[in-house]
Amino acid sequence: LTLNNTGNFVLAQNESLVWYTNNSHKQAQNPVAVLLDSGNLVIRNDGETNPEAYLWQSFDYPSDTLLPGMKLGWDLRTGLDRRLTAWKSPDDPSPGDVYRDLELYSYPEFYIMKGTKKVYRFGPWNGLYFSGVPDLRNNTIFGFNFFSNKEESYYIFSPTNDVMSRIVMNESTTIYRYVWVEDDQNWRIYTSLPKDFCDTYGLCGVYGNCMTTQTQVCQCLKGFSPKSPEAWVSSGWSQGCVRNKPLSCKDKLTDGFVKYEGLKVPDTRHTWLDESIGLEECKVKCLNNCSCMAYTNSDIRGAGSGCVMWFGDLIDMKQLQTAGQDLYI
Repeated sequence: LTLNNTGNFVLAQNESLVWYTNNSHKQAQNPVAVLLDSGNLVIRNDGETNPEAYLWQSFDYPSDTLLPGMKLGWDLRTGLDRRLTAWKSPDDPSPGDVYRDLELYSYPEFYIMKGTKKVYRFGPWNGLYFSGVPDLRNNTIFGFNFFSNKEESYYIFSPTNDVMSRIVMNESTTIYRYVWVEDDQNWRIYTSLPKDFCDTYGLCGVYGNCMTTQTQVCQCLKGFSPKSPEAWVSSGWSQGCVRNKPLSCKDKLTDGFVKYEGLKVPDTRHTWLDESIGLEECKVKCLNNCSCMAYTNSDIRGAGSGCVMWFGDLIDMKQLQTAGQDLYI
């Protein structure tokens, strides 16, 4: 493994090139390679301390592990997608087909994917936590945040109380957070996702709400009924629910909204986001658009702010026991 004068690592075996870094957008002057205390292996110009000016860093290319200070998500300026990818198997570290990725919808969100199939959805960021993972915020082990603007969109976490933790993704589509236990000199599982049956992506089909507290976990939303009642009774929920009465869409006085509380909000693939308007204006906009099916605040901090609207069928909702969001359907 050599570091060349253009500021790139080159890995070779018997004169044949195996792998190399591709730093083409920054000028190298006397480059050095340093392994930082954070675990980040960086190539930088000698004496450079600004992370933005690093020529290359391993933190931009995660494997199956996310460490404190690593960004998970997109650098939109360069098109760099930092995603977690599971190993093929416990003893084969080559990239498998399971990964955690940030989809850049109008209201962006993270998924666990297996190939092109969505396996688990974290829910969009609501200012406090990801919609489907409210218990994240009540921990004393790590602080976390999600940033999204025109230049970058990413999740990041940092330790609190000097407790070291890391996130690891495996080939069985599970994400684990491990904490270092000093007494045992060992890594212990602190939490894992997906958590329960209702975390299976789209389990209840469209307009179905998943409730772990019910014997029949899938329930149609108010005003909807199972598309196939026979299949529904025998837990065949994939066809989802259909509206009992079609929306009139001509007479705004007869169409209204039902407020749901404590929800993991639906998949945000077909959404529209406006952070500059509030709930009331959001309602008017949704009512005036025939294909708008639901709306809520995009940020639930304080009294709530911003507007997000859903278009087309709503899928992958879950009734949460604690916290969760309001959704007007």
